Amino acid sequence: MPGRLPRLTRRGEFLKVASRGRKAARPGLVLQAMPQPEGGLRLGFTATKKIGNAVARNRAKRRLREAARLTLGVAPPAGWDLVLVARDATGARDWQKLLGDLRGALRQAGVPDPGGAPEPAS
Repeated sequence: MPGRLPRLTRRGEFLKVASRGRKAARPGLVLQAMPQPEGGLRLGFTATKKIGNAVARNRAKRRLREAARLTLGVAPPAGWDLVLVARDATGARDWQKLLGDLRGALRQAGVPDPGGAPEPAS
């Protein structure tokens, strides 16, 4: 199983991706993607208070982290900063649909295919 992927940690990094990056919205998430000529893949996860209380926000972020780990962890596309933003449906969305949302958003934003990530067992 792939391990933890490198993260965006500073507010400025998130704001830079939001302002300069490409956006792709799906029912389960919003993806913000910005190419980075130097460096590898870095990920950021966020959920606003519109999602709900802390329990709901943390659940949504946990689901996004796991979806990203399974989808991007095997063969991460180098040279991208990605921010996954939780939506109201993220916490309760069917797992396979959430994975499909992430794959579709990556395609829409122009991020190279991570190389046929394996399907997780339900």
